[in-house]
Formats: sequence, structure tokens, C-alpha cells
Amino acid sequence: MPRLSSRRDPGVGCPPPGGGDGMSRFSLTPRIAQREDAPVLAELWSDVLRRVDRAEQIADLELVIKAAAESPEHRFIVVDLDGELAGAVYLRLTTVSPINLDPCVQSIQPRVFDHLRRRGVGRALMEASVAFAEENGVLHVTTAVPATARDANRFMARLALAPVATLRLAPTSVVRSRLTPPAPGSGRSTPRVLVARRNQRRARAAQVQVPFPD
Repeated sequence: MPRLSSRRDPGVGCPPPGGGDGMSRFSLTPRIAQREDAPVLAELWSDVLRRVDRAEQIADLELVIKAAAESPEHRFIVVDLDGELAGAVYLRLTTVSPINLDPCVQSIQPRVFDHLRRRGVGRALMEASVAFAEENGVLHVTTAVPATARDANRFMARLALAPVATLRLAPTSVVRSRLTPPAPGSGRSTPRVLVARRNQRRARAAQVQVPFPD
């Protein structure tokens, strides 16, 4: 894996898709995320951050970058393509689950800007994930990508990362409403009652005789 840098450096030359001569090479540089990367990362991950305004999202990411830099069990990696931030992944050394204590490295939200895909950025992100696992003697790597990201899931499958769980999310109040039926007299009618009342109104309306003029 190319050496990680805390600042932008020349990086490693990689040929573009489809080959090409040395004059058409581009530079891929994996490095540790810096605070000044937060605005670009907020754009990259806009759909998975808190639903707040952009300034608060940037502030969130600045905190995440700072926390990762202070923890040996976390690593926030970005990859520059010819000096432009092209993708990122958050790495966390943890266990497979709270009840399965096998250690693993979680590769959280590996993401590449659409216009910079197919240039090896995603592979560089996952290379950083595997290198972090190897550094810590960890035997397993996991990842989390959106279920709707078809290309990302295909890419992970090609790297032998198989689906093992489905993470689901819903507002607490919605789950509570599904678990606890409305109390009697709460004023909330069940769908069956609504249907019965609607049928009664229709039946009464059908029985009304409209007088015709003489």
C-alpha cells in the first residue's frame, strides 16, 4: 500500500482504466483526513450525515476527524486523485458485534465522487482498510455501504465481502406506534372501524329518496 501521509504529497502513479502510456498516468495518494477536508467530505457524504444544514454537517465531520486522529483504534482515510480529494472511508478497530468478540476492522461508508470513479480510488480505500487490519493482526474486515448502492455492493462482492446482516433504521416513535396499539378511547380509529363507518354512510345515502318535481 502507498504510504499514508498527513498532508498532500506526490503519491503513487497509477495507469488510467484501459491502460495508456506513462504520459497519461495520474496520482493516487491515500492520506489521513485533515480538518480542512471537512467541507468536501460533507459533500461526499451529504446523504448519510445528520439532516441539518451544511455548516453543522461540516462541524460534525471536524469533530469526527479530530477524534479519529486521537485514537489508535480509528483511522479516517481520504484518497487524493491528482491533488483532488476523490474518496474517503472511516476505519474502526472493534469486534464483529458486542456478542461476537472476534476483532475486525469496520470500513464505514467507503465513498468515491461519481465523476472520479473507475480510477482506482475505491480499491485504494479498501487497500487502506486491509492494511489497517494487517497492522493490528486482525483477521476480518467488514464494510457498510448503502443497500441501494448497486455498483458499490458489486465492487465489495468482487473483493469477497459477502452480506451477513441487514441494518434497518426507523424513527423511534414509528416503531413504538407499530408495537403498541392505540388505547381504547384515545380518539384514534383503527382502519377496520373507519371502513365500517364509511360503509354505513354509503348505505344511508343509498336509502335517501330524492323527490322529483311534479
